Amino acid sequence: MRRTGAVLVAMAVATSSFWLSTGGTATAQPVSTADTASTAAASGCPSTLNKPLTPRRITIPKITYRAKVVMPPREAGRVPGDPPLTDAGKEMFAFDKYTGIYPGSTFGVVRMNAHVWPDGSAVGNRMLKKMKIGKRIVVLGKTKKICYRVVDKVVVDADRTLLRYYRLDGPPRLGIVVCSGKRTGPGQWSKRTVWFAKPSA
Repeated sequence: MRRTGAVLVAMAVATSSFWLSTGGTATAQPVSTADTASTAAASGCPSTLNKPLTPRRITIPKITYRAKVVMPPREAGRVPGDPPLTDAGKEMFAFDKYTGIYPGSTFGVVRMNAHVWPDGSAVGNRMLKKMKIGKRIVVLGKTKKICYRVVDKVVVDADRTLLRYYRLDGPPRLGIVVCSGKRTGPGQWSKRTVWFAKPSA
């Protein structure tokens, strides 16, 4: 991709990071954990773990295969970091490890984000086209994995905070956010799309 494209994406990421930062202080509220998924079945893909894993790769059928997960430091204002602005980075996911909620945790939201690219070539663009309710997400660690299935998709205005994404309690969920909607100018996107997935074989 040409350098000019990378600059445009950098602007888009800045907008996304602002949206992420506005919800970072959400107050935890009690929620029943009755719908926590059971252990895995015939598929051989576990939905619970004895100990949470550190994510290294993600597979989403027909979207990405063993995409790298990075754990960038937070930016100023406790803003979750993003994947690098490179051709490799547009295929990566960023994991916010600073909440202490990892894949396999029994509560709270595992926060991740991915890029969209102005030319439509990033993993986030494919997610916007193909990520449907029921889609399986496999998160792989060094020696084990855990599976999720998408149960909800939420689209919000770029200037609105979605507190669900910042939950530190409640049923275990994986949350992935990307920029979306109309690109109104360099680095300007009108919406944010968030998928929530629950542990499920």
